[in-house]
Amino acid sequence: MENKFKYSNDNKRYHTLTYFYQQKFKEKICKVSLNANFTCPNIDGKVGFGGCIYCSKLGSGDFAGNPEDDLLTQFEKGKKLMQRKWPNAKFIAYFQAHTNTYANIETLKKYFEPFIVRSDVIGLSIATRSDSITDECLDYLTDINKRTYLIIELGLQTIHDKTSKLINRCSTLKNFEEMVKKLKERNITVVVHIINGLPYETENMMLETVKYLNTLNIDGIKIHMLHILKDTPLAKYYEKNKFKILTKEEYVNIVVKQLEYLRPEIVIHRLTGDPDPKNIIEPTWLIKKFTILNEIDKLMAKNNLYQGDKINKK
Repeated sequence: MENKFKYSNDNKRYHTLTYFYQQKFKEKICKVSLNANFTCPNIDGKVGFGGCIYCSKLGSGDFAGNPEDDLLTQFEKGKKLMQRKWPNAKFIAYFQAHTNTYANIETLKKYFEPFIVRSDVIGLSIATRSDSITDECLDYLTDINKRTYLIIELGLQTIHDKTSKLINRCSTLKNFEEMVKKLKERNITVVVHIINGLPYETENMMLETVKYLNTLNIDGIKIHMLHILKDTPLAKYYEKNKFKILTKEEYVNIVVKQLEYLRPEIVIHRLTGDPDPKNIIEPTWLIKKFTILNEIDKLMAKNNLYQGDKINKK
C-alpha cells in the first residue's frame, strides 16, 4: 500500500526527525550529546532533593560526552564517531545531561557561544526544565534563536500530579504551560519529553498526557519507555513495590495510539529510549531499540494508521 502521509518520504507513518531535517536543511544532520556538568533544582535543594527518581547519576546523559573532558573535546570525539558513517554531516550540539539552563548567564554564554560560531554546527538543542528558565535566560535564548537554529527540550513526563509527586519532578503543569507559551511567543522551537509506563499510570492516563500536549503549540515530542536503572531511587522503589512494567506489546500499542492523537506537523524526535544494557534492571526488551521501532511501523501499516488519525477523522 502506498504511503500517503504528508510528512514522510519513506515507509514511516509518522513525522520523523530525519524527514524534518531533510526538508529544513537539505543535508544530513547529527546530534552530538554533551555533558556540561550542570545540576538540577530538584537535586541541589532549590525545589527538592535527589532528582527525578528514574535519573541516573549522569542525569539522563548516560550516552553524552565524558564530563571530565571539556565541551569542545566532547564534541570533537562525538563528531569523529559520526563522521565515520556520515562524512559530510552537519551537527547540532546537544546539551543533554541534567538541566542545561540552570546557571547564570555568564556560565551559559561560556558553554553555548563556542558552538554557535562553528561552521560545522547548525544549531543547539538544550534540555532543561520549565522552572529553570529565568526572564534573563529567556532573553538570551531569544538572542541565540536569532543567530542559529535553537531547540529547547522541556521535560514534562506526565500531566498527572500524583505521578509527578511520586517521581519527584517538583514542578507544576501550570509552570510548564506558561513556559511553552513564553518560548513560542519568541518563536523558539519546543520539544517535550514524556515517559510511558510510569508507576501506576494506566493507558488512558498516558493518552491524556499526549492529548493535552496536542492542544499546546509545541513543535516536537520525545516518547520514552520508563526504564529502571541500577543505583537509582526508582530501583529501590521497584524492589519494594514491584509495580507493573509494560510489556513490549503494550508499549507498542500505546505509542501507536498516542501518535494518532498528535497533530501530523509535530515532529517525532523519539519513540523509545537508549538505556545502558549494563545498568538496566527492567524492562530488558528496551535494549533492542530497532525491534521496537519495527513493531510500531508494522502495527501502523497493518491497521492502516497514521499520525493524527484521531484528529483528522473527527
